[in-house]
Amino acid sequence: MKRKRISDKMEKALNDQMTREAYQAQIYLSYASWAEVNSFTGIATFLYKHAHEEREHMFKFLKYINDRGGETKIEAIKAPPANPANIGDCLNKVLDHEIGNSTHIDNIVNLAHQEKDWASFNFGQYFVKEQIEEEALINGLLDKYDLASSDKSKNVNFYQLDKDLSAASQEGTLPREENF
Repeated sequence: MKRKRISDKMEKALNDQMTREAYQAQIYLSYASWAEVNSFTGIATFLYKHAHEEREHMFKFLKYINDRGGETKIEAIKAPPANPANIGDCLNKVLDHEIGNSTHIDNIVNLAHQEKDWASFNFGQYFVKEQIEEEALINGLLDKYDLASSDKSKNVNFYQLDKDLSAASQEGTLPREENF
């Protein structure tokens, strides 16, 4: 048997987060299915991919706990919340869940710092960075949703311009000599 290199308190916090990551995956899966049934196939694809990513996070916690000599506790996952009312509601709910998840990750990192558990502190940094990225991503999607869904006809054009610019060349075209 491996020597345990995390405290009981850290082991519990990490197990709780592992379960939370599984719950996050269930939320994304549920919302993806809702989007697919409502013919939002692009949004469904995005959410299905995030469900998979959250499951990968769950496995990272599982492996870390086991590798540090702890014991994972696989627990029941509560059912995801009710389906969103619309895409805006969906994205806002996803953002709220990500912000809540960030708070729990911060608590793990704070505990690791208090316990001078530098391995767990370092492990937690991956998830701190991940949560910054997730919140920024969903905030950006909400901004685009606001542009695309506004009743102001010009906003749809701004959405399309933003979409076009994301793939636009950084070089202008120059007149070239042509052989006629």
